[in-house]
Amino acid sequence: MAHLKRLLVGKPLKSNEEGGQKLGKLKALAMLSSDALSSVAYGTEQIVLVLTTLSAAAIWYSLPIAAFVLILLLALTMSYRQIIHAYPSGGGAYVVASENLGQNAGLAAGGSLLIDYMLTVAVSTSAGAEAITSAIPALYGHQVAISLVIIVILALMNLRGMSESANFLMIPVYLFVISITAMVFWGLYQIATGAIPFRATAVVGGVVPGISAALIFRAFSSGSSSLTGVEAISNAVPFFKKPREHNAASTLAIMAAILGFFFAGITFLNYWYGIVPEAKVTVLSQVAARTFGNGGIMYYVVQFATALILAVAANTGFSAFPVLAYNLAKDKYLPHMYMDRGDRLGYSNGILTLAVGSGLLITIFQGSTERLIPLYAVGVFIPFTLSQSGMIRHWWRNRGRGWIGKSFANFSGALISFAILVILFFYRLPDIWPFFIIMPLLIVVFYQIHTHYKEVAAQLRLPEEVQKHEYSGSTVIVLVGNVTRVTRGALNYAQTIGDYVIAMHVSMDENPNKEHETQDEFKRDFPDVRFVDVHSSYRSITGPTIRFVDIIAKNAAKRNFTTTVLIPQFVPKKPWQNILHNQTNVRLRTAFASRENVIIATYSYHLKR
Repeated sequence: MAHLKRLLVGKPLKSNEEGGQKLGKLKALAMLSSDALSSVAYGTEQIVLVLTTLSAAAIWYSLPIAAFVLILLLALTMSYRQIIHAYPSGGGAYVVASENLGQNAGLAAGGSLLIDYMLTVAVSTSAGAEAITSAIPALYGHQVAISLVIIVILALMNLRGMSESANFLMIPVYLFVISITAMVFWGLYQIATGAIPFRATAVVGGVVPGISAALIFRAFSSGSSSLTGVEAISNAVPFFKKPREHNAASTLAIMAAILGFFFAGITFLNYWYGIVPEAKVTVLSQVAARTFGNGGIMYYVVQFATALILAVAANTGFSAFPVLAYNLAKDKYLPHMYMDRGDRLGYSNGILTLAVGSGLLITIFQGSTERLIPLYAVGVFIPFTLSQSGMIRHWWRNRGRGWIGKSFANFSGALISFAILVILFFYRLPDIWPFFIIMPLLIVVFYQIHTHYKEVAAQLRLPEEVQKHEYSGSTVIVLVGNVTRVTRGALNYAQTIGDYVIAMHVSMDENPNKEHETQDEFKRDFPDVRFVDVHSSYRSITGPTIRFVDIIAKNAAKRNFTTTVLIPQFVPKKPWQNILHNQTNVRLRTAFASRENVIIATYSYHLKR
């Protein structure tokens, strides 16, 4: 097992090697922007899918809708650059909302992002599977299996550490950047030279019967899913090489510029070509086919690059979720295990939790990107709204240089993000209702965990005057199954720590003769130790043992004695051999853990072969 772990994860890194895991701008762009950049593969499609429920002629509305999405992208980019400089320790929306709007707002932002990162992985891998099946129709119908395989690969890759993950991600991310850039420029060139004539379903400004504000708002909210992942860099500032804030802010600006160019270019080409969504073929696949020719080498390069980046786009979630979980755990709202670093210095418990959660989402929603995206949008626009609102309060309290302009940028981002939330609540409620069940439950869980940690701390805190308890002696109960070397060793040890030693054996009706033999053998070998045989009519060892120990512990307490239960066990030489032996000792330790006045100890006898 250890050899398999080393093969999959790699050799452990020392704590002082953490500096080698920090990211420069080139690697960070690959690792933290794959989610945002990959969303252009389905952002335009989501807008057009909503518009074509009315008519293909309504596709021209995708242009003004895209313009508003780009305005929101600009506001969010400016705001998150400010968050990076104001909160360089990372944490993003959770930390900003907690410090400026109160802990409830912070938990709402943090909980929404935890859900959103799971949805990021689910949506990205599902979209990647759809891109793969678009290029290879024979695989259609196996999207869920393909998505789950991608998640396992990404989880293993992240368990190996940030630097190795970034090295791998540079290939698909930069291949996608180059191929989409080539597609947009080549498409615009052909349009400018007249090689591709105007084939739009309707001219801009054309009247479309039946168009409504509700439809436009629904399309806008769906298209805004292209902005998910913008906040990831602000969560992961500690991952950057020094100067961290400068490198993180620069990386965010580069990512936003690429995202805006791609989204605008693909939306325009889709409109000009007059493309209407089709089953089993993505809109981006159709745009690439019209630009490069269906079956051309560049068409397959775009398809391959799209499938790759959609598959690895989930890595943004794997990068940001563990850091967010760490911050919540540090504030005692998640289990402390999320603060533990793995062999490769990553927060491996967060990585594994994300992999399991996103896998369940994909299975439940059957890998449907269209069904997942509305939830995805709610999960990200709640923290968008809260973080922008929090930054407005931050600037009003601090009033540093240029605070009015910065506040206006945050206000714009908060207003548009809140407007999208309202649109989602009004027009996509049938798609997003599970969010209103999951979020309150998650907040309750946060507070339950926090209360538990506070109560534990209060009970463990030393008083000003520490009172020492002086015991008069010690009673040790040794649990005996058979008379073996293990028993002998355990009894010898018990006699060194105990003033009064009792050997306890549980007998059953199945073989009375054997029970008598065990008792006679014990009394012959250990004449000075009291032997107690407790009968069990229901073949249970745990119940009779607990009842007997409770009686002894009660009597020992009257004499001011401690009570220790010593459980003998033998340890096989090879770990896999443990499954060949019964686990009575494990069950007994678990059962006695709830006993307040009983000390549990284990005597281990190690087998030599």
